[in-house]
Amino acid sequence: MKRYLINVGGERFSVEVLDDPRQSPVRVRVDGEVFTVTVEEEAAVEEAEPRSTAPPAAAGTVTAPLPGVVKTVVVRPGQTVAAGDDLVVIEAMKMDNVIRAQRAGTVGTVYVTAGQQVAYGERLLELGDDGRD
Repeated sequence: MKRYLINVGGERFSVEVLDDPRQSPVRVRVDGEVFTVTVEEEAAVEEAEPRSTAPPAAAGTVTAPLPGVVKTVVVRPGQTVAAGDDLVVIEAMKMDNVIRAQRAGTVGTVYVTAGQQVAYGERLLELGDDGRD
């Protein structure tokens, strides 16, 4: 029996695979509750195309490209930024990852603060064209 700790959207789950994972369906226990799941081989995906369970972001939404801890929020709401300007720094695996603006705009709502843990695809901030989110 294999045991895993998985993180989904910032929530941790204890998962035990009860059956041979090469077979399908497979019984798994997630935080004490048993589920039967089917196992399918994943189709070939180009390496440059990351897979995500995060919902698609709205236009103007800047999301976390990796899980980690917000080290610094460089911008504030109402601030005008140019393409390439630093927005947020996320620490992951003891490395600082600078999240930069992909386009010019005005910072709207900032959803994160320094010290906050973020998941892949989680909203960091809104970047509007005209000062609105």
